[in-house]
Amino acid sequence: MDDQLNVPLEDAELLAEVELTTNLIIAASESDRTLSQAAIDRLLGLGEPHESSRPIPIQKARTD
Repeated sequence: MDDQLNVPLEDAELLAEVELTTNLIIAASESDRTLSQAAIDRLLGLGEPHESSRPIPIQKARTD
C-alpha cells in the first residue's frame, strides 16, 4: 500500500519560480524608477522582446 503522506518536500519548479520572483523584487526595490519591460525580460532570462509583447501594467499606489 502506498503512503499518501510520503511526498517529496522539495519542488524544483516552485523553487525556480520563487528565485525569479525574488530577483524581480530585489531589482525593483533597488531601482529609482519603474523597471522597463526589457529589464524585466532580462531578469527572467528571456530573449529579445517580441513586437507583440504587451508591457506589464503598473500598479498604482493606494491613497486611502
